[in-house]
Amino acid sequence: MSTALHLTTEEFDRMIECGAFDHLQRKIELIRGELREMNPAGPIHDGLIVYLTNWSALEVAKVSLLVTSQTGLNLAELASRPEPDLMWLRNARYRESHPSASDVKLAIEVFYSSLHSDLHEKAELYAEAGIVEYWIVDAGSACVHVFRQPVGTQYTDRSVASKGEQIAPMVAPQARLDVSDLFGD
Repeated sequence: MSTALHLTTEEFDRMIECGAFDHLQRKIELIRGELREMNPAGPIHDGLIVYLTNWSALEVAKVSLLVTSQTGLNLAELASRPEPDLMWLRNARYRESHPSASDVKLAIEVFYSSLHSDLHEKAELYAEAGIVEYWIVDAGSACVHVFRQPVGTQYTDRSVASKGEQIAPMVAPQARLDVSDLFGD
């Protein structure tokens, strides 16, 4: 009988340092100790990330935060190293380690085909880690799912912003994102 091999974030880091994944022609992330293949990004996904990155860069400068795109997030206590599409982070240097959940002021995932994973598994993971705010940009439905106030593995404040509405992160209420403009209307 065989069992799945679960990795810690430290083991995952050592494997990266040794080049264990260099030969892969695909992106992976560590979720609850398991290696997960990430869906390849298409032009819609990439276009939304470009828009959100530019919007974020303009807004975070006003509140002295950093914005990062598709970089690792250290959730060692949950044996996870996800790579959110965007994060607004506490202003610090992250040369020695990846940001942790307490550094994240806003995590954003953009999806076109991975809704179930982002709405359920990632939302539970981010809530359990204590990430205060998580947005899922739903390209298929042209809306943004907003998750706030994590308790256990759930967010107690959940809403959906659609075209014609604006949303703002809790850390920067003046940073209004126009959902219609995001989706090109």
